[in-house]
Amino acid sequence: MTVELYTYWRSSAAYRVRIALNLKSLPYVMHAVNLVKDGGEQYSAQYRGVNPQSRVPTLVHDGQRFAQSLAIIEYLDETFPGTRLIPKDPVDRARVRMLSQIIACDIQPMQNTSTTRYLKEKLKLDDAGVSEWVREWVTRGLDAFTAHLEHDHLSGKFCHGDSPTMADCCLVPQLYAAERFGVPATKYPRLALIAENCSQMAAFQHAHPSRQTDAA
Repeated sequence: MTVELYTYWRSSAAYRVRIALNLKSLPYVMHAVNLVKDGGEQYSAQYRGVNPQSRVPTLVHDGQRFAQSLAIIEYLDETFPGTRLIPKDPVDRARVRMLSQIIACDIQPMQNTSTTRYLKEKLKLDDAGVSEWVREWVTRGLDAFTAHLEHDHLSGKFCHGDSPTMADCCLVPQLYAAERFGVPATKYPRLALIAENCSQMAAFQHAHPSRQTDAA
């Protein structure tokens, strides 16, 4: 059955899933959802029929629809053979999930389009105020992420060992977003090195926002 992905070129969550699909060598049909055009295509009745939460990404496969990037990545890992993105060992598995959730649950929601729009429209923050807000939460999260890598010594070329996992699928998009908001990767040398190792792989290269057909 065809795999379909509803995505937006600059969405960190969609970027994660694109990397995962590529690492699993899974071809997919892309449906672009513009999060900023005309107030956001994700709020259209048509897209609400796909994902009632009005978020990207959404994965469609075998008659089923899945939202939430980490759930999608776990589904791909459990459904399709090939490169494992989540280790089988319980300790390793928990660590990869922990690192992934620091980004997907603690950092990214503080910088996404709906949050920054609320800060501007409801709380009347100007662009400088919004940027300060985002930088604060991105920095806190990446500080914690780095501390975990330094604490348990289970990282190698990648976030967990010497093969990319779901944690790397999360880290690379987050560092891309961090640069946009004024938190340079050079502030985190170890994370920058992992990202550089990832950037050598075609799976990460082809998932990059600049390579997407809907890129602005």
